[in-house]
Amino acid sequence: MDLSALSRGRAIAGAFLLIAALFLAGRYLAGAGSAKEVARPAAAAGELRAEPRARLVVHVVGAVRRPGLYRLADGARIADAVRRAGGATRRADLSLVNLAAPIADGSQVVVPRRAPQAASGSDEGADAAAPGGPIHLNTATVEQLDELPGVGPVTAQKIIDYREQHGAFSSVDDLDAIPGIGPARLEQLRELVAP
Repeated sequence: MDLSALSRGRAIAGAFLLIAALFLAGRYLAGAGSAKEVARPAAAAGELRAEPRARLVVHVVGAVRRPGLYRLADGARIADAVRRAGGATRRADLSLVNLAAPIADGSQVVVPRRAPQAASGSDEGADAAAPGGPIHLNTATVEQLDELPGVGPVTAQKIIDYREQHGAFSSVDDLDAIPGIGPARLEQLRELVAP
């Protein structure tokens, strides 16, 4: 018996078996690795999916057909809230409402009624100062805000700028964030303005 030939044959067979085992193990591991890679893009695609848009809750009151609480998509405008409330009534004065203003969650949208026509034209200036209620911070012009006691044109412009940068006022207390309006001025304005 030739022990070296038998050992050599076994060594070659063992080497082939070892290579085959390594080849199969490599394919198995490569297949398992590609399955993980396939799973990763699926997870990444899940991360890229747009989440449902947040919902805002707003309170629409005044001269609208169906006043009440409404849910709107994030990014909605006052026009969307008025439309959702059935639209404005014939008596609504939409010229006092900035329909393009964005809505903040929890805010109140007030659609004012038109002021009744004055019988005499002599009291016109007094009528313009208080056409039927408080001045609405989310729709007021610089001129309307300037008419408030203690609010000049500079502070009125600061109110408008704050509204444009931060969105609609949700409360009269939001005025406290405006330079030039302190606690005393805020209390003075509380009955004269509405969000």
